[in-house]
Amino acid sequence: MNPVLIGYGFLMLAIIFEVLGTTFLVKSEQFTRLVPTLLTALLYVCSFYFLTQTLRTIPLGIAYAIWGGVGIVLTAIIGLVIFKQSIDIPAIIGIGLIILGVVVINVFSQTVGH
Repeated sequence: MNPVLIGYGFLMLAIIFEVLGTTFLVKSEQFTRLVPTLLTALLYVCSFYFLTQTLRTIPLGIAYAIWGGVGIVLTAIIGLVIFKQSIDIPAIIGIGLIILGVVVINVFSQTVGH
């Protein structure tokens, strides 16, 4: 199998674990609830593990930009849908720019073979 494809699979797992960890971070109520706090720590450890596996085939700057960008977008959606947090037009525009940045990296960058 293509190593870059495997790298993107690891990156997808890293993003999923990071977003889940951030979701449980809210549920931990500033680390005052044991189970959500432990889940937050475990999910972040898993996220960083898969991010390190990603770095075997995808350069740090590209991997981190995608990890952070997609994580921000997914976390904002979870905040909106699950936690009923409001989002205004400037935030929507900013999130749109993040999505555009991730698309530009993946479509136009020659840093990583696609």
